[in-house]
Amino acid sequence: MARVYRRAPATRSLAGGALSWRSQCLDKGCLGKYIPSTENCKASNVTRTAPPADFYCPERYCAEESVGYLMKRVMMSVVYQADKRLDAHGLTSAQWGPLLRLRNTGGSTVAELARWLQIDAGAMTRLLDRLEKKGLCKRVRSTEDRRVVQVELTPDGVEAIKEVPAVLSEVMNAHLAGFSKTEWQALNNYLQRMLKTGDAMRDAACPQRQVGTH
Repeated sequence: MARVYRRAPATRSLAGGALSWRSQCLDKGCLGKYIPSTENCKASNVTRTAPPADFYCPERYCAEESVGYLMKRVMMSVVYQADKRLDAHGLTSAQWGPLLRLRNTGGSTVAELARWLQIDAGAMTRLLDRLEKKGLCKRVRSTEDRRVVQVELTPDGVEAIKEVPAVLSEVMNAHLAGFSKTEWQALNNYLQRMLKTGDAMRDAACPQRQVGTH
């Protein structure tokens, strides 16, 4: 019997490119993350996007065939292998991720770092407390706006993450064994398209993330 799929109504996204892309190349030893922006979320600015695909249906849904499930499994494997190699340096993914982000950006506000990590203000405060206790970063109140708190790496923090780019490059290359450069580039492009669509969906929904500045 032929499968019959129902096409869902088209989703909407913001016009004007209200997306904040903060991606960096893993082959240069950096982490990438995509962060939706909600600054210009106005009903008058929404435009229709491409309609959803119809590749999956509830009656035959199987996790092992889900792109999301597979991406999560790959990410778990990458983090596991990276953590195993970085354990000797006393770093876990919860720590080397934000530290590497701070190195790549030259510093960040607490709110910006929380958005990048996609965690709330309370979790961000607890994480920074642990990192500061280890002497890897410090919080400094902005001289321009006393309500804003900046996060900066300490010299010990810079030293601690020296090996992270090399480890991430090694782990990612190991997971891509057997891929051609063309296949690797195609995979990156496909994932970027999915991320762009996902961020557009969040922008259209105008989520109000409560992330503090302290």
